[in-house]
Amino acid sequence: MAQPIIMHVNYCEQGQSIPEICARAADWGFDGVEFRRKRTGVVETPEAYLDAIAGAVQAAGLQQVIFGLPGIDMLNDDPAQREAGLAQAEDFYRLAAQRVPLTVCNVATSVLRNPDNSVPVADYDRQGSFAATDEHWQRANTGFRRLGELAQSLGFRFALEVHMNFLHDLPVSARRLVDLVNHPAVGINLDYGNLIYFKQPRSINESLATIGDRLYYVHLKNSVASGGGNRIATGLGDGEINNRELLRSVLQQGYRGPICIEAPRSGDREWFAQQDLAYVKSVLADLRQ
Repeated sequence: MAQPIIMHVNYCEQGQSIPEICARAADWGFDGVEFRRKRTGVVETPEAYLDAIAGAVQAAGLQQVIFGLPGIDMLNDDPAQREAGLAQAEDFYRLAAQRVPLTVCNVATSVLRNPDNSVPVADYDRQGSFAATDEHWQRANTGFRRLGELAQSLGFRFALEVHMNFLHDLPVSARRLVDLVNHPAVGINLDYGNLIYFKQPRSINESLATIGDRLYYVHLKNSVASGGGNRIATGLGDGEINNRELLRSVLQQGYRGPICIEAPRSGDREWFAQQDLAYVKSVLADLRQ
């Protein structure tokens, strides 16, 4: 059975409406869309947002809907803020599950920054898990156990995105948190395109070995180094990450879940979506021969 290929909504955040996003994704050949949990700069209720998505997905004939970031405020020092963040997230997923079939949702804690404000935000090896205290781990454990119970009751799973500036910024920290939570509905989303922003990233195979059987989702993107620790985003087949080898390793590990592709770069993202989809389909066809 072919893996579902998901279009991240960031291919169509240049003024396209929700119906346009879904129609274009379907026309190009995607199986679904990963939407954000809320839209930036749009004043709307969760119900209105989800109703618009549900109607557009049905009209376009898409098979899958995934919801992703922003993260959930579960690391706040204020217990009332942590409770509010978790309750808001729980309400959202309940509403979403009433409108669209959910299989997996990409998820994150709130951003975790180094308490020393002089540390640059882009110094990723000193943010996130590197700046975490035991209390941060326990708060995340409490939050994701609660969310895991909710996901299980609604028939889907959460995947913690490997993402800089979060507690689960590396495969090892994501696996540590997943093991701490110890709930079958809480796993990991490997986004190797984020991992290579660290100073000494683990290889693809080392990362997959660490994640192991908790690989619930995969994000693909690519980039090239531009000096000074900076990187320039590229097409999936044009950067330093060998996404062919990544997909080969993922399939060899037995992963059969959705694969989401992203476009974190400027320009004509609608064209990039079609190029990147063609690349992934070509690679998957080669690997299945």
